[in-house]
Amino acid sequence: MPLVVCTGLNSHQGPHLELLKSAGFDVRYEAGKSDFYQPANLIAAVHDAAAIIAGSEPYSADTLSKLPKLRAFARMGVGFDAIDVPACDARRIVVATTPGVNHHAVAEHTIALLMAVARGFPARDQQVRAGAWKRISTPRIMGRTMGIVGLGRIGQATAVRAIGLGMRVIAFDPFPNQDFATANRIEMVSLDEIYAQSDFVSLHLPMSKENFHLINATTLAKMKPGSILINTARGLLVDEQALYDALKSGHLAGAGLDVFEVEPLPTTSPLLEFDNVMFCGHLAGLDHESHHDTLKMCAEIILMLHRGDWPKQCVQNLVGVSDWKW
Repeated sequence: MPLVVCTGLNSHQGPHLELLKSAGFDVRYEAGKSDFYQPANLIAAVHDAAAIIAGSEPYSADTLSKLPKLRAFARMGVGFDAIDVPACDARRIVVATTPGVNHHAVAEHTIALLMAVARGFPARDQQVRAGAWKRISTPRIMGRTMGIVGLGRIGQATAVRAIGLGMRVIAFDPFPNQDFATANRIEMVSLDEIYAQSDFVSLHLPMSKENFHLINATTLAKMKPGSILINTARGLLVDEQALYDALKSGHLAGAGLDVFEVEPLPTTSPLLEFDNVMFCGHLAGLDHESHHDTLKMCAEIILMLHRGDWPKQCVQNLVGVSDWKW
């Protein structure tokens, strides 16, 4: 039977293993055994794979050309910008994601970062550890404005939580769900209005050519003085040099960052000098429930494809293809 290689974080256990093995698949776990951001290591780990349960490791066109048996990716999560989709199209490799399983996890993580930075962390933690007992007030979060950029599943889940905190929520989305916005009294506005009005700007857009460095020197300058940027979406949405400059000048009061232009974030990054920035290593979508459901869906996608079914809601490429076969 075909080999499924698991390269996604913590995929060494979960419901996917029994589902795949009971269907006769061979399953091998490779995550964490080497640095998969080095192409040679990644190729060695997945060379014989017919399907990959993938994390955020990069699959370039060159890497894909060295994987002769590969038929499908089941990506843990909803982002797939680390995979060269045109190259997959050319090789008729399915790129599938797991929508609808981690939006609550990302929303909670977003609010955690927002609350932490707004209340003065990580500086307050560092001060106590250093024996410095400083008591400085911060603005109350209730009543302040949160601007959500991208009102899809994750943006909606974040909005509901922000409203629950007593915040005013405004949002931008290129294809807005007006019924949701109306029901939750969310005003849909332009991006410029998001920047001008928001005390917190939270990013929830996918990565695309149009969205590359959406947050840059120009857009940061439009943000309210003293506002805070939260990014739990994709690192390449933010020009990190421009963000550094905005933090250094004091124009921004802080930031909460789960994703970065280069991952893992290099220890030489100048962003690390700030004690008003909270960092996390691309973990927003990971909680026990989402992890279980994501792995289960990954296995179900692979099983469907192998028996000739087409999980349309999960497949992100091969548009118009009707004759794909395993």
